[in-house]
Amino acid sequence: MGGLDLEVDEIIRLLNEDFVREIEASLIYVRNAFIMPKCDPSRVTEAIAVDEMRHMNWLAELIVKRGGKPCMEHKELDFGGDDLYGQLKKQIALETETIEIYKHQIESIDDQEVIGVLKHILDEEKRHRKEFRMRFEKISQ
Repeated sequence: MGGLDLEVDEIIRLLNEDFVREIEASLIYVRNAFIMPKCDPSRVTEAIAVDEMRHMNWLAELIVKRGGKPCMEHKELDFGGDDLYGQLKKQIALETETIEIYKHQIESIDDQEVIGVLKHILDEEKRHRKEFRMRFEKISQ
């Protein structure tokens, strides 16, 4: 199926939505990493927060290159609570939502550079979800 050939303004708008989602994930993961009681999930969450910040950088570059400005307006953050179970559950949900959005965008955007970056980010988001799920399954048994 061919791309829908979205206009540049629409691509910038979608990339800005992605950029804000990565900001929110970074902030949630950094905060949760600080208060997680167990060392392994905390370290993994912190490392993934750094990945999300890298994604922000890539998305910002795509936005600026297309004549846009990165948007920093994010909604009130939901951290998933203060316990490890709730935090990991929330983090898995965030990754799942992001994966579905990136899959849809890859199908609908007709800009090879953007598609290439989104595919790379998508692969990392799938790995993040797997890492969070592994820790979640350990504490859910």
